[in-house]
Amino acid sequence: MFSKAIVRKPGKSIVDGLTSANLGVPDYNKAIKQHQSYINALTECGLEIIILEADEYYPDSTFVEDTALLTPRCAIIMNPGAPSRKGEIVVIKNVVSHFYANIEQINAPGTVEAGDIMMVGNHFYIGISERTNAEGANQLINILAKYNMNGSIITLEKVLHLKTGVAYLEDNCLVVTGELSTCPEFNNFIKIEVPEEESYAANCIWVNDKVIIPAGYPITKRKIESRGYSVIETDVSEFQKVDGGLSCLSLRF
Repeated sequence: MFSKAIVRKPGKSIVDGLTSANLGVPDYNKAIKQHQSYINALTECGLEIIILEADEYYPDSTFVEDTALLTPRCAIIMNPGAPSRKGEIVVIKNVVSHFYANIEQINAPGTVEAGDIMMVGNHFYIGISERTNAEGANQLINILAKYNMNGSIITLEKVLHLKTGVAYLEDNCLVVTGELSTCPEFNNFIKIEVPEEESYAANCIWVNDKVIIPAGYPITKRKIESRGYSVIETDVSEFQKVDGGLSCLSLRF
């Protein structure tokens, strides 16, 4: 169960965020409203929200998830693979230090963005992507071992981050889409398969027995509800324009 979440307000510079989505330029005013709705959804799940002010210098800094991995036993500060995002970790490390005594860090030449990490109990699946390399993944696995946790590597071919295509909903249940639907590492899980036309909805989050999903994906919503989960929908379409998803927008711990 989670008790807190760290979020960062989007800045006006979000229009310059990294993207391959070809969905147009984000509308800043809509993004602000959507971000508040996202905060409201987390609050509905019982979380205390730590809200960081926008940082105009870093257009992608609203996607705080990529900067740190917050485990029950330690915090691990990432080294983002996107050069324009490396400076984001300075503020995040300072904020996280108020909540964690044990803080570790990924160092160059290793790169890891936490959007490539999925926690399942004490095990962490780590995607090798354009943003996370093998050196960073191995550093992460070694750090986890110090705290009696472990990790394994999954090589990605198409998705930006591991959690672009898979989400763990607890109770041995995964939401999956695309290349991750047939990933052998996930054969022992119950799978909720998201159709290609709703693939964006695979990036959803379990928060204290509720599942938050992006608005506008009725097939995925129905499938998740059929497994007994209570679903909250929230619109994050402006963040989708800069390759961002629901999980990217918070650090939950």
